[in-house]
Amino acid sequence: MDSQRQEIMRAKLAALWEEVRELSLGTTPSVDRLDGPPTPLTFLRDYVSANKPCVISNATLHWPALSLWTQDEYLRRAMEGRHVSVHLTPDGRADALSRHPQDPSSLSSAHVRRGVPFEEALGLVIDSSSSSAVAYCQEQNDCLSSEYSALAGDADADIGWATEALGRPPEAVNLWIGGGRSETWFHKDHYENLYAVVSGKKHFLLLPPTDAHRLYIRWYPATSYNDVNGRLKLALVLERHVPWCSVDPYSPSEEEEERQRSSYPLYFEGPQPIQCTVNPGDILYL
Repeated sequence: MDSQRQEIMRAKLAALWEEVRELSLGTTPSVDRLDGPPTPLTFLRDYVSANKPCVISNATLHWPALSLWTQDEYLRRAMEGRHVSVHLTPDGRADALSRHPQDPSSLSSAHVRRGVPFEEALGLVIDSSSSSAVAYCQEQNDCLSSEYSALAGDADADIGWATEALGRPPEAVNLWIGGGRSETWFHKDHYENLYAVVSGKKHFLLLPPTDAHRLYIRWYPATSYNDVNGRLKLALVLERHVPWCSVDPYSPSEEEEERQRSSYPLYFEGPQPIQCTVNPGDILYL
């Protein structure tokens, strides 16, 4: 492609990026923040139909979880005798691209310990701030009603106004317990999500669906961390490849960021992601 055609294409892409943001994200550099739960009709009309994210403040202040789950002793007592799954990585970056000796660019998954007594699992999460391994408790697949069913009564089974707007209750309700070192690589979800923070803060970087090409989705061989004599090491799984985003929103070094700028120019040349912080009592719809 000659330079003139490249410039025309870049101009058209820039116009598309701007138009989509005006339609789905708005013209401000932040996500809409509502003071309280919307009516089902408002939520459906202004956000679900428009595929537009928003933060609903003061949405879960009535949940007992907001006061109870900040107490380690309460969690230990409520979960006494229960066993959970713990995901371990050396740096908190599960589902991130890693450099395996046999393949310089592969997708890493956490080492999973199943059947861990909850008290031990909670201790691993608490120790993650200073430990060589970062622990994250999560199992997906509706784990609040299975592994963490003893805590399910501390939160609503569904979000009434969202259930009415979407026309059905949630397919799965998951509980994630982690610390400040846990990060998630860029990815895309195929579901309507409601993300409620109970304790701490969760920071998001959001892009509209039309920006998927800017993330350079490629097929990568899958790897997973194994526990080898107390140390987490990558093991390459050659029979499985998965599509994943190449761009790292949190480059660990200036050298790596420079490499990414050279390899993935569309991400760095285009408009930056919308930043969003979700606090206790808030729900993020995306």
